[in-house]
Amino acid sequence: MSRLPGLDLLRAIAIVWVMFFHAAGAGLGSPYGPMSEFGWMGVDLFFALSGYLIGWQVLKPLSRGEPLRWGDFYLRRALRVLPAFWVVIALYLLVPEFRERPGMQPAWQFLTFTVNLLIDYEHNKAFSHAWSLCVEEHFYLVFPLLAWWLTRRPALWKTLALGVLLVAGGMALRAWVWHLSLPDGSVAWVERVYYPTWMRLDGLLAGVMLAAIRAYRPQWWSAMMQRSGVLLALGLAGVAAAIWLSQNRLGLQASVFGFPVVSFGLALLVAAAASEQRWTGRLRVPGAAWLAAASFSLYLTHKQMFGLVSRHYGAQLDGQGLLAFAAYAAAALLGGAVLYYAVERPFLRLRDRIVQRRDAKGEVGSGAVLPAAQG
Repeated sequence: MSRLPGLDLLRAIAIVWVMFFHAAGAGLGSPYGPMSEFGWMGVDLFFALSGYLIGWQVLKPLSRGEPLRWGDFYLRRALRVLPAFWVVIALYLLVPEFRERPGMQPAWQFLTFTVNLLIDYEHNKAFSHAWSLCVEEHFYLVFPLLAWWLTRRPALWKTLALGVLLVAGGMALRAWVWHLSLPDGSVAWVERVYYPTWMRLDGLLAGVMLAAIRAYRPQWWSAMMQRSGVLLALGLAGVAAAIWLSQNRLGLQASVFGFPVVSFGLALLVAAAASEQRWTGRLRVPGAAWLAAASFSLYLTHKQMFGLVSRHYGAQLDGQGLLAFAAYAAAALLGGAVLYYAVERPFLRLRDRIVQRRDAKGEVGSGAVLPAAQG
């Protein structure tokens, strides 16, 4: 798979959308208020992208009857995520000034990727955005095992039944927990509805379904790719419907229906962007490729950079409009760039060298390898 500009553009949109959301949430303001208000959907876009790309990496060899290279898969995931994540955790522990908020959960919860299940959000907001990385790590751990089990005797009804069960079960669970959490306000909603892994499977599932169609129903996939413009229009309509459903983000309607609707819409956008022959997959926007490549580092560091600028220059920037926006944006981009070039990219290159050596020795089939930009 070559690097697709369309998927890069979606990844760039996701990280910018999330940064707008967190800037508004920190009281920094933004000249793009409506975009900031629904920036939480950027995380769901990341989930849909991850579900599709990781799902394809796992399902492609399985659909050909090839064994899944477990060691290769988890090695790639480890070198993709852990070095940059560990550096940020070290900064949080060793340099308290780096924290965007004073309170922080114990380090072992971050290191075991359980912080999204155990967080005391009212008192410990520092690095709370690591919740989505915890969801991703749980997905990396469980999905290959589930895919291997389901594809021993693949059947369309099994996949559809599991998909319906996960979506309907998630909706029912969120409705039940919402009724229990409502009297406690937004903190309980974040801890019990928004962060837990079992509540946030819609986006990953939608992306995996795309990968399953591509791997096991290539004719369907080919037909979809020829109609990428229709997929784009339907995806935008789905996102618009989710925005309408989520006007009250903490409400029952948004909690129950908002997540599956936005995930379905975003998955259609991912499908449109995956079309290699149509303009939806080949659209290039200046800067999008870099934002996509550095999106993980930007996600890890942007809130901390916002906090540093706010503490040291917030008074001078208050009320400065576009100047303040430019200062915060520049700081976020700088922090992400340092982490990306100093830590993330060197380890991605190391990962590629290791995979290439193993491939040369015949230990890894070419069909099981994705380039660093997509894996």
